[in-house]
Amino acid sequence: MDVSQYILLSVLVLFAGIVGLAFISSDKRAILSISIVIINAVITSIPSIMALTGNPQSDNLLLPHFPGGTIDIHIDGLSAWFILIINFTSVNGALFGSGYLKSYQNLRTNLGFHWVFYILFHISMVWVCVFDHGIMFLISWELMSLSSLMLVIFEYQNKNVIKAGINYMLQMHLSVVFLTIGFIWLFTETGSFNLSSLAQVASSKHSLWIFILFFIGFAIKAGFIPFHTWLPHAHPAAPSHVSGVMSGVIVKLGIFGIIRIISYLNHSWFIIGEILLSLSVLTALYGIINAAVKNDFKQSLAFCTIENIGIIGIGLGLGLIGIGAQKETLIILGFSGALIHILNHSLYKSLLFFSAGSVYQQTHTRNIEKLGGLMKSMPVTSIFFLIGAFAIGGLPPFNGFISEYLIYSGIFNGLFTIKGISNVILLVLSLVGLVMVGGISILAFTKLFGVIFLGHPRSELHEQPKEVTFIMQLPQYLIIVAMLSIAIFPQFFFSNSITIVESVFSTHISNSALQMASTTNNMTTIGQISLYFMALVVLIFTMRYYVLKKRTQSFSETWGCGYVAPIPHAQYTGRSYARSFADLFGIIIRERKVFDKISKTQLYPGHRKFSTYYFDLLEKYLVTPLVKQLSFPLNYFQFIQNGRIQSYVIYGLFFILIVFLGTALSLIK
Repeated sequence: MDVSQYILLSVLVLFAGIVGLAFISSDKRAILSISIVIINAVITSIPSIMALTGNPQSDNLLLPHFPGGTIDIHIDGLSAWFILIINFTSVNGALFGSGYLKSYQNLRTNLGFHWVFYILFHISMVWVCVFDHGIMFLISWELMSLSSLMLVIFEYQNKNVIKAGINYMLQMHLSVVFLTIGFIWLFTETGSFNLSSLAQVASSKHSLWIFILFFIGFAIKAGFIPFHTWLPHAHPAAPSHVSGVMSGVIVKLGIFGIIRIISYLNHSWFIIGEILLSLSVLTALYGIINAAVKNDFKQSLAFCTIENIGIIGIGLGLGLIGIGAQKETLIILGFSGALIHILNHSLYKSLLFFSAGSVYQQTHTRNIEKLGGLMKSMPVTSIFFLIGAFAIGGLPPFNGFISEYLIYSGIFNGLFTIKGISNVILLVLSLVGLVMVGGISILAFTKLFGVIFLGHPRSELHEQPKEVTFIMQLPQYLIIVAMLSIAIFPQFFFSNSITIVESVFSTHISNSALQMASTTNNMTTIGQISLYFMALVVLIFTMRYYVLKKRTQSFSETWGCGYVAPIPHAQYTGRSYARSFADLFGIIIRERKVFDKISKTQLYPGHRKFSTYYFDLLEKYLVTPLVKQLSFPLNYFQFIQNGRIQSYVIYGLFFILIVFLGTALSLIK
C-alpha cells in the first residue's frame, strides 16, 4: 500500500468511529474509542516504521480544484519519530482515560463529545506530521487545536475551565495567524504552499522574516517564553489523561515544526542557533523556577513542560551552531539529544500526569497542602510518580539521563571546538543554566513527592483514598517498560536518532559513524551499568522479601526527635519547603499576599484569613497588559456583533453588493 492509502484508510476509520460513537450505548463508548485509536495507531505506524528503517514514504493526492492541484504526503524519519510517539502516547491516554472518566458517568453528554474529539485529536496530530502542503497542514493544525480545546473544556460547567479554554483558544489561533501569514508569504515568493519550498527562498528574499513568522507560530504551540502562558492554565483545567497527551505530544509538534523550518534554512545558522540557545536556557530556567514554588501539582507539572521544552531547544540551538561552525559532531550531539529528549519527555511527563490524575481522582484536590501520606493508601501510584520524578530529574539509571548526557556532551564539545570568546561565554552560561535546571528540578520533585505521598494527611478528605483500577495502572506500566528500554539500550535509540539527523541535515554531515563511535560506545556502557544497577536493586529487594517473609513484622511511627504527638499542622508544607528558594529567586518569583490589614485602633482583632500565592511574572507584566492594549481598540467594533438578526441580514446583503460591484467592474474574476 502507498502512504496515501494508509492516510485515506485512517480517515475512513475516523469517520466510522464518529458514527459508531453516535449510535453506541454510553457505557461502551470508551471501549470503541480505545479500539479506534489503536487501529489508527497501527495503520499510521506501519509506514512510519518503514520510513524509520530507511525507506521514506512519499505520495500525492490529485485534487484539480485544490490550490496547487496536488497534496503532497511525506513520511520521512523525522515524521516517523513523531508519529510513533504520538501513537504510543495517545493509546496510553485512551486507556487511562477510560478508567479516569468513570467518576464522571453522570456527565453523559460531556463523555460522548469527549471521545469523539479524542479520536479526532489523535489522528489530526498524525496528519500534521504527514502533510507537506501548507493548506492541508493548516487544516490539520486547526483540527488539532480545536479538538484539543474541546478536550480541555471537558468540565465546561466550571467557569474557570471555560476561562482556561478561551485563553488556550486565543493563543492557538494566534499561532495559526502567524503560520498562515508565513505560508502566504512563502507562496508569493516560490509559487508553492509546500513547507519544503522554504529551501528555494534565497537569502536576499525575506527568508529570515518568513522563518521568524513560522518560528513564532510554532513557538506558541511549543511553549517557549514568552509564548508559554497557555500551558499553566490549560493543563490543570483538562482531564489528566488529556494533560498527559498534550504535555507529552502536542507541544512537541511545535518542536516538529521548528525542526522542519530549521532543516530548510540556507544561511544565518550560527546567529539563529545562538538566539535559540539563549532563549531555550531562559525558558528552561523560568519554567523550573516557577514549577518549584507552585502548590497546584498539575500547574507545577505544566511549568516542568516549559522547562523541558527549553532543554529540547538547547539541543536544537547546539545543532544549529554546529551547522554554522561546520562541526559535524556538535550537529549530531545537539539534534540527537533533542530528538531523544522529545521521546523521553513524552514518556515520563505522561507518566507523571497520569499519576497526578490518579491522585486527583481519589482526593478531588490539586492543592498539595491538603494532601499527605498517600504512599500508604496508594503505594503503586506513589512508585509510578517517584520513577517519573527520578526520570525527569535526569538521574540514572532512568531514560532522562540519556538525552541530557548527549546535550551536556554537545555543550562540552562546543566549548572545545567553537572559537571566539563570546561563543565560549554563551556555552559556559548555557552549561551553568542546565546544571541549575537539574538541581532545581530535584528540589521541585522532592517537594511534590514528599508533601503528597510522605508524612501524615494534612486535611480530612471526603473519602479515604485507595489505589486506582488496573486499567489506569496499565498504561503507566507500559510507559515504564518503554523508559527502561531506553535506559538499558540507549545505543539503539541513539543510532536511530543519528540516522534521522543525517537524513534531515544530509548536506551538513558526511561520515557520522566514525565520528560518533566513542559516543555510541559510551551509550552502550551506560546501558550496561544501568542494567546491572537495576538488577542489583531487584536482587536486594527480593532477598529482603524472602528474609522478612518468615519473620513477624511490627510497624510504628518514624522516630520524631522525641516528639511523639504529631499533628498535621506541624509538618512541612510545600510553601515552607520552597520558601528559601523563592526568596533567593525573588526577582523572578513574585509573591502576592491576600489579607485584611489590622488597623492600629483594633486592640483585639478577631478571626482573619490569610492566603499567598506566586504568580507568573511574564504573564502579569507583559502578556496581560499587551492583551489589554490590543483589546481596547477592538471594543469600538462591538456594535457589529449586536445580536440583531436584521443587522446580520444587512451585513450579508452588503457583502453580496460588494461582490456584485467587484464582478461588474472586473475587479473580481
